Amino acid sequence: MAGKKAAKLPREEYERELLRLQTELVKLQEWVRAEGARLVVVFEGRDAAGKGGTIKRVAEHLNPRVARIAALPKPTERERTQWYFQRYVEHLPAAGEIVLFDRSWYNRAGVEHVMGFCTKEEHQLFLRQCPIFERMLVEDGILLRKYWFSVSDTEQQERFRRRLEDPLRQWKLSPMDLESITHWEAYSRAKDEMLVHTDITEAPWFVVESDDKRRARLNMIAHLLDSVPYHEVPPQVLRLPPRPPSTGYERPPRDLQTYVPDHAAGL
Repeated sequence: MAGKKAAKLPREEYERELLRLQTELVKLQEWVRAEGARLVVVFEGRDAAGKGGTIKRVAEHLNPRVARIAALPKPTERERTQWYFQRYVEHLPAAGEIVLFDRSWYNRAGVEHVMGFCTKEEHQLFLRQCPIFERMLVEDGILLRKYWFSVSDTEQQERFRRRLEDPLRQWKLSPMDLESITHWEAYSRAKDEMLVHTDITEAPWFVVESDDKRRARLNMIAHLLDSVPYHEVPPQVLRLPPRPPSTGYERPPRDLQTYVPDHAAGL
């Protein structure tokens, strides 16, 4: 996007709008459940582009029985012999469910292609079949939304540096993540080729500028909500029943059970 870079969104303003949007996500969830809809949201982008943090905020207040995160590990030897899309199909939602793909079948268009984990023929086959596969999903009634999180090379490197220095976030880094820095242009070309083949009318790509994580999260969630024709479903009326009178039950003595030590008392 041309023009002056926007200032970082203040935390107070971000948290206020995030809470409002998360409240709407709960309404969306209840609509999906009531209508028997099936919603798939694909999160893609470079390493450290902000996908994981956004997924966390999307799912934070949702019912895990309705909305689940699909983050598939590398394929097993058996899965390597299957049709490429096969292992993703089993994670698609049934009626009344939402699936958030933390990376997806687009691994073949990105890391597998760039790092040589698939052949050129397998990559080209993917680019031909993916639009067909996604049209089939949409034609069957699945609501498919695809988001590409776009981060600059300087911001990505800064995020890698912070992760290396933070013991609570070092697990987010792998040698392959760091190696991606040396393949920046190759990943850029792979992404451009992917978009040419898979940015289709039935399932278009939506690019999220993510150098400012707060703006990226709000923009992505707001767009998702605007793209789905949900409406508020009246909640079920629940009332606490009166507690019945005691029938003489007594708790067993404390010394018959093992309690967790009071660590907090020593703080």
